[in-house]
Amino acid sequence: MHSDFETESATFWEKHYSRFDPHWGTKPNVALKDLVAAFAPTPGTALDLGCGHGGDAIWLAGLGWDVTAVDVSQTALDRVAEGAWAVSVAHRVHPVRHDLAQTFPAGDFDLICATYFHTPIEIPRTEVLRRAARAVAPGGLLIVVEHASVAPWSWQAGQDVRFPAPDEVLASLELGEGWRVERCDAPQRTATGPQGQKAPVTENVIVVRRIAMPD
Repeated sequence: MHSDFETESATFWEKHYSRFDPHWGTKPNVALKDLVAAFAPTPGTALDLGCGHGGDAIWLAGLGWDVTAVDVSQTALDRVAEGAWAVSVAHRVHPVRHDLAQTFPAGDFDLICATYFHTPIEIPRTEVLRRAARAVAPGGLLIVVEHASVAPWSWQAGQDVRFPAPDEVLASLELGEGWRVERCDAPQRTATGPQGQKAPVTENVIVVRRIAMPD
């Protein structure tokens, strides 16, 4: 792990979480819950990229997954640890600090989640997702859920933003052979913002499975 966290990402997200309600983001993403139930019902090892306050990581641990929860903010990771301890899953949640623009957790994982892995700081996001794909174990899943519209509470609100289509995101991963696309679409749903406000949003959902090769 890179030891120097005096990066632009680290500075931004540390300030962000330090002033953010610690209870926000402690519930699992609705889309992820449905996707795990449909495509990954059997627990194994999981990696949560940009875990924030740990809603997804702690929920997965409650299902029996052994979860590596990664974020660049130590404040966020401390809250993940506290949340995991509070619901007795601390032994299955492993908060680890990485600036994913620079370093990536070692090992292979049965499930890798990148839910709303967005940042106003410029990072090589596509390369991070490609690296995530390379870390999926045979038979495992990569789940990407990302914004495809601007919510009223987004830092991009009021800006003219072009979002890629789900097929573009899938192509950018450069997966090659040995993968099966389980889902690739852009559904709409009603989302809830940090102040309880509600608005319709569109999301890209990409679910791909690394095909387990026979021995």
